[in-house]
Amino acid sequence: MSLRKGKRYAYGIHVPDMKDLSKNYPIEEMPAPKTVYIALSQHIGAPATPIVNVGDHVKKGQLIGEANGVVSANIFSSVSGTVKEISEFVNGLGQKLKYVVIENDGKNEEVLLPKLPDLEPKTIIERIRLAGIVGLGGAGFPTAVKLTPKNPLDALIINGAECEPYLTCDQRLMVERTEDIYKGIKYTAAALNLSRIIIGIEANKPDAIEAFTKYEDLEVVILKKQYPMGSEKHLIYSTTGRKVPVGKMPFDVGVCVQNIKTMIAVYEAVELNKPLNHAIMTVSGNGISHPKNLKVALGTPFTDVIAFCGGERENVVKIVAGGPMMGRALVNLNQFVRKTDSGIILLTGKETNTQKPTNCINCSKCAQNCPMRLMPMYIEFYYLSGDYENAEKYGAMNCIECGSCAFNCPARRPLVQNIQNAKMKIKEARSNGKQ
Repeated sequence: MSLRKGKRYAYGIHVPDMKDLSKNYPIEEMPAPKTVYIALSQHIGAPATPIVNVGDHVKKGQLIGEANGVVSANIFSSVSGTVKEISEFVNGLGQKLKYVVIENDGKNEEVLLPKLPDLEPKTIIERIRLAGIVGLGGAGFPTAVKLTPKNPLDALIINGAECEPYLTCDQRLMVERTEDIYKGIKYTAAALNLSRIIIGIEANKPDAIEAFTKYEDLEVVILKKQYPMGSEKHLIYSTTGRKVPVGKMPFDVGVCVQNIKTMIAVYEAVELNKPLNHAIMTVSGNGISHPKNLKVALGTPFTDVIAFCGGERENVVKIVAGGPMMGRALVNLNQFVRKTDSGIILLTGKETNTQKPTNCINCSKCAQNCPMRLMPMYIEFYYLSGDYENAEKYGAMNCIECGSCAFNCPARRPLVQNIQNAKMKIKEARSNGKQ
């Protein structure tokens, strides 16, 4: 084991971490609800294709949605019961997705994946693909694809930063399931044929740092408490000193980055023969009666999760899926737990901005704080004027949507939302052949 401090990168911001609300609560398994609504799109890429029909009896761990192409992922049932419906509807994030609705029979009948014949790299990668494992840091990129890089690699980096305020589920996993994470890491390293393993953990998690110092074959890097330290490119620089060029990926600089929760999923798939059919998440904010860290069945309604945590308080003004910086505010509570969900944050008026935006005052704070060194005010300006070509020239597609710009904007401009919209318009223009 080697223990060292990570490099500090320029720019970025410091935000109140608000982790004291939930960090001391061990992960608790929430009972599965009466009905689950399992989305067939819980990953980057094509939605899974349903392979069950209305009226079918399914078991927990049974494949119900088959990956549709290379960049896609299998979907498994999180309960045993009867398929009641397969249909599309708009969820609380405004997304129109197809769901498999299953009525839980309470019997918890379970089916496992077949036992692995060996632990060869190809066998491990195929098991990860079959188990429906995706990046659980938020993006949801199919992990098996990530483990077949085009370029040669020399290091596996494990992201233990968890830099988002309020979220503490990764920290709890690092403390409670250290050995399971380590096994998942070793299986992943074996799949990549790598011996160099680095785990980066933010300095505000001393218990997690200590937990991993017992492993002689890990490089434990103490990361400065700085947002967005969990961003892939910034994590790579802080742990290795390598810079990922604009438009390039981690494998272009010889590394693969994986999340803590993904390593748990790999361990469970390889050693316990279990597919990915649950989420580990934090429920926090001053608007929830009892903050918790939970293991939740996929498809559980957010309303059930909130009720399990004692319900919301009267002064809630915003509910966010994910962390408050990169998460999305819900239009309503017609939302259901997916693989990539990391939290449900209930915010009061004192915790979130409720002011109406004013005109940009040209203070340049957004540019000064942007960790990607962009000029968010110009990207927003060109998007709002319909000039998507110039929005792209100013780097809209390089934005990592971390929210640093909006956090410090004195005019309360919705910079992240407008840049997200700009990116969608640019992609539309590309697909239509206009750019």
